[in-house]
Order: sequence, then structure tokens, then C-alpha cells
Amino acid sequence: MLHLSTRIGTRLSAVRCLSMTIRAKHSVPDLPYDYNALEPAISAEIMKVHHDKHHAAYVNGLNTAEEKYEQALRDGDLTSQIALQSAIKFNGGGEYCPSLEDNSGECHINHSLFWENLAPVSKGGGEPPKGALLSAIQKEFGSLEDFISKFNTTTAAVQGSGWGWLGYNKSSKRIEIVTLPNQDPLTTHVPLLGVDVWEHAYYLQYKNVRPDYLKAIWSVINWKTVAERFAKAQ
Repeated sequence: MLHLSTRIGTRLSAVRCLSMTIRAKHSVPDLPYDYNALEPAISAEIMKVHHDKHHAAYVNGLNTAEEKYEQALRDGDLTSQIALQSAIKFNGGGEYCPSLEDNSGECHINHSLFWENLAPVSKGGGEPPKGALLSAIQKEFGSLEDFISKFNTTTAAVQGSGWGWLGYNKSSKRIEIVTLPNQDPLTTHVPLLGVDVWEHAYYLQYKNVRPDYLKAIWSVINWKTVAERFAKAQ
């Protein structure tokens, strides 16, 4: 039989481990620009609905799922823990959580990264990449234009809802285009650039013509943030 002090120490360790899994509630980050700042590429109406409604719904769903998961941990309910994984994956949409580094609590990576991927033309949106990122693009795809063409073709072909990604493969030390369904996280690469091709990202303006949306969005892509992620990934 375990000594009383040993049992108490074990329980305290378990409590400490559990407390580490409890995070502050997630919140929707403010847009770094006005709703109409990306026009005409993306309308103010789309930005407002996309940010205030859809992103907010994912954040609320993530908070709820995590609260239930924490309760399941406390209860030792393994069945519920397993059942909640899909809700956390869908609403969190993130393999990389800044909260692990700076305790920010932001794990809904897809949309949080998406807003940073964009910038008004007056703030550098659409300005082509330079330096190491451009060299990497030219090495893998021939030219920036060829990369955009391949990215658009690949991402337009996503069935149903999903995302198109430019990711950095740490194993091969190469940048690659990846598409994923729904909100599935990009676990195989470091995410550099993500484009949302769920209908809520473009339908109010482009209807069912996804290729037109993909063609227009490059005029407001913030390559500066992509280059910063690329430098960190290396």
C-alpha cells in the first residue's frame, strides 16, 4: 500500500497536470483593418458575416467543447473525451496553438491566420513577396505567377468546403501546396498561407464561381506575414 504522503503527492501531481490543460476562454481576434478595407476583392458584407458570425461560431463551439472535455477529464470519462475530439478539431481548426508559447489562448488557427493573410492595398496587400520566400517559390514552382495558377487550380478543386494552404515541409525543407477538407488542421506542414474556400468566404459576392474569388484574393494577400512565418519555420 502506498504511503499517505506518496498518495497525496500523486494526487497533487494529477491536479497540477489537469490545471495545465485548462485555458482561458478563446475569443475572436479583432480584424486588423475595417470591414470594407479589402474591397473590391472582398466586400464589407462578406467580411462582417465571415468574421462576426462564422468565426465567432467556431470560437463559441471551441469554448463549449473544451469545457465539456475538461469536465470529462475530471470525471475520468474516457468515452466523452474521445467523442469530443472531433468537435475540438473542427472548431479549433488548429494544429499550432500560440497559447502553448505565450498563453494567449488562441487555437482557432485557420481563421485567425486567414485575417492576417490579408491586407488592404494601401497597407501592402497584393505586393509580391521578396527575398527568401520569393526564391523558394521560384525554386518550387518556376515563378510567382505559376505558383498562383497552380494554387488556384488545386484549391478550386476542393470538394465541398475546405482550405488551400501553402505550407513548409520541415522534413524536406520545401514549400508545398496542400488542400484539406472542412476545418481539418494542417498537421504535416508549418502553415504559411491559408485561403478559406468555404462558401461563406465568397458566396455573397462571387456566388458559385469559386475560381473568380481565388483570382481576386491575391490582390489583397499580405505577403509580408507569409514571409515572416516562412522565416520562423526555417
